[in-house]
Amino acid sequence: MSGLTGRVALVTGAAQGMGAAHARRLAAAGATVAVNDIRPSSGLDALAAEIGGLAAPGDVADPDTCGQIADTVAAATGRLDILVANHAYMTMAPLLEHDERDWWRVVDTNLGGTFHLVQAVLPHMRQLGAGRIVVISSEWGVTGWPQATAYAASKSGLIALVKTLGRELAPERIIVNAVAPGVIDTPQLRVDADAAGVDLATVQAQYARSIPLGRIGSAAEIAAAVQLLTDFDMEAVVGQVISCNGGATRGRV
Repeated sequence: MSGLTGRVALVTGAAQGMGAAHARRLAAAGATVAVNDIRPSSGLDALAAEIGGLAAPGDVADPDTCGQIADTVAAATGRLDILVANHAYMTMAPLLEHDERDWWRVVDTNLGGTFHLVQAVLPHMRQLGAGRIVVISSEWGVTGWPQATAYAASKSGLIALVKTLGRELAPERIIVNAVAPGVIDTPQLRVDADAAGVDLATVQAQYARSIPLGRIGSAAEIAAAVQLLTDFDMEAVVGQVISCNGGATRGRV
């Protein structure tokens, strides 16, 4: 296969922001892309039509739904080569004020959802004798962040999951890596702005001042890193965390 031509990818959390950028990038590289979001929508259908893929809605926090999504995609396309676990749920609050049920919803969606998705796609990748799994973590999973204990903990857990699965699955040519974006210009920044009690432009400017590059990142830049990690000609990068944050963190992970 040349590039991603003939490959089938599942991208979760793809209705907007980074997920939509990943889907477009992989489709442009030749893949058939199934786009997932928590529920059906005209936007998700429109993206699937735009890229010549298919919509695969469903809540990945539910284990049974993960299996249904993977099986549906494989049945419709004949294979499932790539998982990009991009879905995320985020709320912010001081630790003692964070509703416990909501705290666990963040963890169950971000970390638990990825766990169940990997379980769901593995049988299909094993049938093919190879696969690529790219997990979207976060800079906050490396550094932590005030008032984001659930989100940071879930994203840190994803890093440990990727490092462990990288070791476990590499002998089967199923290659697992992560991307840890810094501050990216996506709709999720609205959560940060609301938590800080400022408008979106203000929080964007505040973050930019703390980044050596002098600006926040774009979804297209993260999608480029995701495409690199789905390259079936590159097997030596295993269990790694690619930090895309404009130099905000520079230590080894």
